[in-house]
Amino acid sequence: MSVITKLLVTLLSLFALSGYGQKSSTQPSATANFQPPIQHGVVMQENIRIEDYWVSEKLDGIRGYWDGTKLFSRAGNQINAPSWFTKDWPNTAIDGEIWRDRNTFESTASCVSQQKDDNNCWLTLRFMIFDLPSHTGTFSQRILAMKTLIHQSPSSFLKMVQQIKMYSKAELYQRLDDVVKAHGEGLMLHHQDALYRKGRSKQLMKLKKYQDAEARVIQHIAGKGKYQQMLGSLLVETPSGLQFKIGTGFSDLQRKNPPPIGATITYQYIGKTKRGVPRFASFKRIRQKN
Repeated sequence: MSVITKLLVTLLSLFALSGYGQKSSTQPSATANFQPPIQHGVVMQENIRIEDYWVSEKLDGIRGYWDGTKLFSRAGNQINAPSWFTKDWPNTAIDGEIWRDRNTFESTASCVSQQKDDNNCWLTLRFMIFDLPSHTGTFSQRILAMKTLIHQSPSSFLKMVQQIKMYSKAELYQRLDDVVKAHGEGLMLHHQDALYRKGRSKQLMKLKKYQDAEARVIQHIAGKGKYQQMLGSLLVETPSGLQFKIGTGFSDLQRKNPPPIGATITYQYIGKTKRGVPRFASFKRIRQKN
């Protein structure tokens, strides 16, 4: 082998190792440390013009991010949705909620967490679109784009969250009452001129009768009376170190099999005391690790 030939072989080897000339991909892999660039809302402020916002129901499902080829959870873990579920979905980024119906979070989460290719429980689920992260227009323009996307997609598993306009706070709070009475979670308000921005946005707000927070279970307190030999309440600790008890919101099955010590739970409450303790705290669910 001549000197020139050896030199060419060496150069080709170096190019191959460096990946030069290979097509790069912007799509995250299933094992990549991928954080979906999704937007999050804040609690609704009272000093707003209701007519400037689009209002939708806040769905209590599993947040999902479709990157054009794969479905990810908000934590960046790839969701093992059946291929037939995502068939014919568009090759553009979609922000939405994997959802079955109101008051069905536990069964929805159970289905999504299963790692089976023949997972037929997905037949009852839908991916409810509420935004398009890569679209550069205002939210009003993105609503039109979402409607066009749904109209063009043959998938029966891809739906759009209804967006409506309201013109008074009385109308808004009446809608909130109707949703909560029907076992819904609350409402979302999205400013009509808002652009999509990763992270917390003051132009995206949530309105609920209850506020949600998380705490760690540190003790099981035994019940009395009809709850004898079952859970009476949980002693929990917030991230700031505040400890308090939660004694409501549990089913009888949950009282017999309470959240384990060390588990992180979601609870709901209405305001706080002067000491900072959540008022009317009620157990909602164990936090899902997805």
